[in-house]
Amino acid sequence: MNETAIPARRPPKLVVGNWKMFGTRRSSAEVRTLVRLLGLKRPHCEVVICPPAVLLPPFRQINRGSRLKLGGQDCHPLTQGAHTGDISAEMLKDAGAGYVIVGHSERREAYRETDQMVAQKAQAALRAGLHPIVCIGETAEQNEAGHTLDVLTRQLERSLPDLLDATEHAAFTIAYEPVWAIGTGRIPSPAQIEEIHGEIRRALQKRLGLQAAKSRVIYGGSVKASNARAILNLAEVDGALVGGASLKATDFAAIVYSIN
Repeated sequence: MNETAIPARRPPKLVVGNWKMFGTRRSSAEVRTLVRLLGLKRPHCEVVICPPAVLLPPFRQINRGSRLKLGGQDCHPLTQGAHTGDISAEMLKDAGAGYVIVGHSERREAYRETDQMVAQKAQAALRAGLHPIVCIGETAEQNEAGHTLDVLTRQLERSLPDLLDATEHAAFTIAYEPVWAIGTGRIPSPAQIEEIHGEIRRALQKRLGLQAAKSRVIYGGSVKASNARAILNLAEVDGALVGGASLKATDFAAIVYSIN
């Protein structure tokens, strides 16, 4: 690809709530509260929640016409087939999702998902008209050994589908989640986050050229209301992937509105 400099203008920031395996239909009350809070003042970002797939249809009824968008937490690479327990990107789209998370470290570890599998899932998302949020991140051991950038560069190279190179208007997001920070309360310093996000952006530019300008690089890992402002207003940070703090509407809204 042509390594022409990326224009300064990037898409609006993106704040995504990953509910993981939490929530029931009773959680509709939190979604209604979030929709109400987002209606009081226009946020300076796009806002997405990714609940368990079974909650997408009822939540779609609540968020209809609001500023809140919905996403899935994972998808199968294929459109359909004999894959008990799996869900396709097309099914997520039909249920009301516009985004899908792929390659989260919990799935990479617990389900042994490889970079190649993540790339296939990201390609499936694009095929279905979903916006893939591709997660990358290093372990504590890799970080302590000074291998962070090597790991991230390798994951970027292998976890992004070839379709991105060939599709001019494909939009996607990279979520940098240091594995050692997820749910631990530990996070890199703002300077470290800024440096790593800059390196990720340069790697995207090297591969995709101007196409990389359509992508966002967001941060995930123990993001909460108390540290969100310091993270989300960094120049190289395009948003956040939020875990537990996204389950309560008031906490999540505080993170959303921390963006200047």
